[in-house]
Amino acid sequence: TDTVWLLLQRLARSSEEHTNSRMATLPLYFAGEEQASTATEAIDVLNPATQELILRVPCTTQAEMEAIVDNASVAQKSWREVPVQQRVRVLMKFHALVNEAKDEIAWAIVKENGKTKLDADGDVFRGVEVIEHAMAMPSHMMGEAMEQISRNMDTVTVKQPLGVIAGIAPFNFPAMIPLWMMPIAVATGNAFVLKPSERVPTASMMLAKLATKAGLPNGIFNILHGGKDAVNFLCDHPTVRAVSFVGSGAIGKHVYNRSTANGKRCQCNMGAKNHAVVLPDADRDNALNGIVGAAFGAAGQRCMAISVCVLVGQAKEWLPELEKRVKALKVGNGADKETDVGPMITKQALERAVGIIAASVESGATPLIDGRQVSLAACPQGNFLGPTLLTGVSPLMPCYKEEIFGPVLCVVELPTLSDAITLVNDNPMGNGVALFTKSGAAARKFQHEIEVGQIGINVPVPVPLPFFCWSSSKGSILGDHHFYGKSSIAFHTQIKTIVSRWDFVESTDASTLNFSGR
Repeated sequence: TDTVWLLLQRLARSSEEHTNSRMATLPLYFAGEEQASTATEAIDVLNPATQELILRVPCTTQAEMEAIVDNASVAQKSWREVPVQQRVRVLMKFHALVNEAKDEIAWAIVKENGKTKLDADGDVFRGVEVIEHAMAMPSHMMGEAMEQISRNMDTVTVKQPLGVIAGIAPFNFPAMIPLWMMPIAVATGNAFVLKPSERVPTASMMLAKLATKAGLPNGIFNILHGGKDAVNFLCDHPTVRAVSFVGSGAIGKHVYNRSTANGKRCQCNMGAKNHAVVLPDADRDNALNGIVGAAFGAAGQRCMAISVCVLVGQAKEWLPELEKRVKALKVGNGADKETDVGPMITKQALERAVGIIAASVESGATPLIDGRQVSLAACPQGNFLGPTLLTGVSPLMPCYKEEIFGPVLCVVELPTLSDAITLVNDNPMGNGVALFTKSGAAARKFQHEIEVGQIGINVPVPVPLPFFCWSSSKGSILGDHHFYGKSSIAFHTQIKTIVSRWDFVESTDASTLNFSGR
């Protein structure tokens, strides 16, 4: 029996290796087309709901990465000379093509990321909004001028592109985050090199092909794949002038330190611990529905997810109703239209979240709803963690100190709004916060005293539209610039100031006429 069992194991491994060897490896994208990598190492892309092997991502070779950046640099020298209104016309076509393909892109996200189709649709839509913002680039690129700063002297400032910009994107928003970066980079006259998450590469590849179809010149939008070596390459290469990053705090610090040590601009959006503060005068349905959606949507794998609910005073009496609404959520494959909470991205992410829950329970937290034992007959191999509601949480517990990045909501009870403000301000992160109340005075006090960059008043996820800045603060950001808004334009451009003097001398002699007048 043991011999038969060993033989079966050997055959299973052989079959798996054969399948892996035949599995399609995603190409690179540069010079306006897909190009096969010569890499001998590749990373498996798995469906997190089923563990199905979807495709493989090559670990781009050093020579290939060099070629991609060199090609982008050459292409950018011509692209920067294209008038900004012509660059925008390309983006207009790109906008139309992305809208036409939005359903296909969203389904690719569902398959690789695991989020529900509704969440995936929002992923694409929020990215499309950034394209729309970039389509106003002629106004955004305008400089400043003042004449007669001294006799016959004028000063003008202009905004010019930097050159080659790199983007490093996370797994949780496969379309939105690349579209935070690419439209602004190319509309301002730069070339862009993207390293998408190796877990969810397909949406980025689809966007690159659509950009080329829209008329973006070859070499302006490029994609390389891989892990840490690809990240380090982009941080180190002297031709790359700036790096945009969205992801975890540990990797963000590495990217920022390495990029800035090499003289690059760097903007990093990183970890978060977002609180929702509930006052007893709040609209109960609006508050509880908003918090449940913000905490458990996308399986909690969002940097703006609510992970701490602070019930102030008599609002603690709402806890049974919160529990009821969380229990009503359905866990399942994101491809199932009835699913509310999909899988976590990897087995490792699941194990980490489960470990934090266990450590918190050992520290005294009460698992009012414990999602660790969830089991789905239809997807027995999926990375599923059911919605988890922890009560009796204190700031010293692992579930409060760590960004779990999963479907886990911690509940803290405090007597006053001032206590809640102190709790939030003592947290090292500053991505987002929400307050639910009907009191204008309480809202005024909260928004004035709170030390968090993005504040929602009766809004659970205060994500700004692209013409405002994504104004993270404290430990949630590194760099002097923000994604979105005017700050994003500044990040992608270099200010140049020209001071000129022209002294006009009246003359009727043709040989001495001064034609320098404006």
